[in-house]
Amino acid sequence: MPEHILMIEDDQRLAAMVSEYLSAAGWRVATRPTAKTGLTALDSHGFDALILDVMLPDLDGFELCRRVRARSDVPILMLTARGDPVDRIVGLELGADDYLPKPFEPRELVARLRAILRRRTGATVGETPVLRFGNLELRHDHRQVHIDGQPRTLTGYQFDLLWVLAQNAGRVMSREALMDRLKGHSLEAFDRSIDVHISRIRAVIEDDPKHPKRVITIRGTGYLFARRTLEEGMN
Repeated sequence: MPEHILMIEDDQRLAAMVSEYLSAAGWRVATRPTAKTGLTALDSHGFDALILDVMLPDLDGFELCRRVRARSDVPILMLTARGDPVDRIVGLELGADDYLPKPFEPRELVARLRAILRRRTGATVGETPVLRFGNLELRHDHRQVHIDGQPRTLTGYQFDLLWVLAQNAGRVMSREALMDRLKGHSLEAFDRSIDVHISRIRAVIEDDPKHPKRVITIRGTGYLFARRTLEEGMN
């Protein structure tokens, strides 16, 4: 069955155009003009991805993103007419998977949607489905992170980023290398988004995010995922 996309956008002309284009690309599409109706639809139906406009008549899109992320891990692609990088950072910190400023090319929207939907794909042939490091466990088949057996929440992009780092534990990964491994997620135009996602990952997996021991910054180079922390090395 085709994947089901929900678009929350008050510009009915734009919503109709995007709906037609995405339908032609093979997806089922539902549109809602307000945050309230969008949340109701999201709670009532199983959607595979959400396209969310920042400027909505009844609720700020950033607040809506926060509310959606509190109840669902559905991939979120945010749209906005504001191109300020600060807006991008805010959206990413609230849990969005990607960010597309208006006006945009429909083909780029399709490419970005395809990228974030790939997170629902299981491990590839020959890929280890579970990685364990001390009290941290990553399960690729269910796309879950556990700390001491307790599930923690990451967005699809953040899980993929953490998975790549963990697969290359002990090796310094530059931002460029990470983006190459994550190509298709379409964040190349704003490579500092990697740093924002790393901060979110640390908030989930580190005991002290301000002094990380698992995902370490190598100044001027990139990031290193530590196979063992100092405490684990002492045990």
